[in-house]
Amino acid sequence: MTYIYLIIAVAFEVVATTALKETHGFTRLLPSLVTVAGYAAAFYFLSLVLKVVPVGIVYAMWSGAGIVFITAIAWVWFRQSLDLPALLGIGLIMAGVIVINLFSKSVAH
Repeated sequence: MTYIYLIIAVAFEVVATTALKETHGFTRLLPSLVTVAGYAAAFYFLSLVLKVVPVGIVYAMWSGAGIVFITAIAWVWFRQSLDLPALLGIGLIMAGVIVINLFSKSVAH
């Protein structure tokens, strides 16, 4: 269940961050409510993962996955362009998360 909780936490964080852009400085009610509720749910599920996996490892996986998904959403939804350094950086983040999951003895499998 640990990885299921992590996936759920990432999903809520991605929804909340996407909605954050639409709050326009928390001046729009619905996106603001989605943002606050999404982050609350993300942190709740993240706290469940932290019962099993060390905080540094959890945060690396959570933030890395969130960065990749948010960047993809920004590219598709908000039409933000990605240059070669951005793509290389995203690739390195993905590689880091993969290395942690495949080779680190700190991760509970």
